[in-house]
This record gives sequence, structure tokens and C-alpha cells, in this order.
Amino acid sequence: MDDVQTRIQGRAGRITLTRPKALNALSHPMCLEIERALDQWREDGAVDLVIIDAEGERAFCAGGDIAAVYHAGRAGDYALGQEFWRDEYRMNDKLAHYPKPIVSFMQGFVMGGGVGLGSHVSHRIIGHSTQVAMPECGIGLIPDVGGTWLLARAPGHIGEYLGLTGARMGPSDAIFAGFADRAIREAQWPALIDELCNTGTVAALPAGETLGDGPIARARLTIDRCFWGEDIAAIQLKLETAGDSFALETLKTMQQKSALSMAATLWLIRMAREARDIREALSNEFRFTARACQYGEFIEGVRAQIIDKDRRPIWQFKAGDVPEDRLGTLLSPLPEGLAIDFGAQAAPA
Repeated sequence: MDDVQTRIQGRAGRITLTRPKALNALSHPMCLEIERALDQWREDGAVDLVIIDAEGERAFCAGGDIAAVYHAGRAGDYALGQEFWRDEYRMNDKLAHYPKPIVSFMQGFVMGGGVGLGSHVSHRIIGHSTQVAMPECGIGLIPDVGGTWLLARAPGHIGEYLGLTGARMGPSDAIFAGFADRAIREAQWPALIDELCNTGTVAALPAGETLGDGPIARARLTIDRCFWGEDIAAIQLKLETAGDSFALETLKTMQQKSALSMAATLWLIRMAREARDIREALSNEFRFTARACQYGEFIEGVRAQIIDKDRRPIWQFKAGDVPEDRLGTLLSPLPEGLAIDFGAQAAPA
């Protein structure tokens, strides 16, 4: 298809996102094509490893292409979004548990769906242009595509900070938080990809550059002191009284997000810390996203940020005022017919 190319080059299966003008935003058909290629190469003896990259300098993948979900949801059609997210999460699970090495090369913006595509694989390469983020609370959603699994495994309470604020991570912080493995200069990527294709082994990957601490790592003391709070209101109170500029800027950022989404995100990250594997985290995330159009603030968030672009969402609730019954509606287990069927692929032990 036009938006993603899948092919075999040498000993490698190649997946390349090819819609740079749209920042390689991931559509439903793109997810299905990527999954089809992964399934085809799983038992193919001619494919020793898989490489995922993207055209353009600005973005590996800046998120999911959710405009169609928005328009369907406004019309009362919630099935379209449910089908998109269900299939995307199934693809994320396959990437995480693939039996062959997968190497992702992530330049520029890596957000939302881009994280789900590039940050669950076995070898995750970033460059100096890379900016990683999970900004979903700003559109009335939650960090999904297995994002809560990654956030739950970040050091200390960095995961809560990243999930609630949508803060961007440069290369150093992306590695520190566990969203990437090594930084290699992007000018070296074409030759490195050719070598991977020719040899079919990840032994060609260099160790990567040694990077100093990024701003998020340097702020860890304040983050850990504030983001262990039991709920959003408690976290915001700790930020308000922390007495430093980083905390006050963080508070200001949180006040612009959906309190409903932040409350659900906090719950999901802490659930993911107890999860057995990414599949359980994805299933919990789908509880929210399957209902986001009907009971969440996704429609208003997308309207403000993507459709009308006035950047002024009118959220229903403030921190401390999110009704427990609304959270319960969004986060309760899904009926069997709606839940994700991950198929015959075995979950990890």
C-alpha cells in the first residue's frame, strides 16, 4: 500500500512508513499491513530479522491517524475506533513477542502509535533528532499501544510524570526511561541498515553513543517527590508546594490536560506495574479506549487539538472532581465479545 512498504531485502524483512507529509501517522490499514507482513515472515526461513523505519526527517511516526475515529464517534459510531484500537494493540503484542529480532530506527517525532510501533521491539535505535512522548491526556485519551507497560517500568515515578504531562524525551531521556536502547547518528543509519540486510544478524549494531543525563533524569528528585501521590489532586498539591520552577511548570502543564484521562492514566500505569506481561496492559488500556468516544473526553480533545486546532478543549472535570462512577465505567472489564483476541500466539511466560 502507498502509506507503508513491506518487502524482503537480503536477509531482512523491511517495513517502511511512507507518508512523511502526515508525519507517518499510523492508520488502521497500515496496522493491518504491518501485521500481515509480520505473520508472513514469522516462519519464513529467508527472513532472519525485521527492520522498521520511516521516510522523512521530521518523524518516525507522530501517532495514530485518529481523524476518522473522531468523525465516526461524533456520529455515534463507536465500532470504528474499537476495531482500529483492537487491531493496533494486537499488532503491538506481536511486535513485543516476535520470535526474530526486530530493529527499529526512530528519528524525529515518536509519539503515541509511533511508540507502540518502535519501542516494544528487541532493538530500538534513536538519533539526535528523536523526540519521544505519550501526549494522549491532551486529547482526552490515555497512553495506550502498550504505553502504560513502558511507563510502569521507567525508573521511580518517571512513568507517572511522562504519562500525565506528555513531556517529550530527547535521546538521553528516552534511553533513561526505557523507550529506546541506543543512540546512533542518523547519518550512519543507511549503511547500518544495508549491513543488517546483508548479514541477517544484529551483531552489526554498534553499542551507540554515551549520552549525559537529560533534563528529565536531572529532575528525577522532584518528580519522585511529587508523583507518588495517590491521585491527581495530591500530585498537583505536591507540585504546587515543591517550591521550584520545574514543579510549577509541570503543574501548569497538567492543568491543561483532561483530568478524567489523567485519573485513568494513573490507575492504568499502577495496574501495569502489577501486570504479568504487555498483553495484560494492552487489555486494560483497551477498557478505556473502547469507551473513549462514548464516555471519555476524546471527542472534545481531538476537536480542540486536531480538528478546529483552537487548543482550547473544554474539559468536564477538574482534578479532585472526577466522579468515581465515570472512572468505573471507563475502566471496568470489557464484555467477552468486545475484548481483544490476541490469537494463537502464546503469551510470554
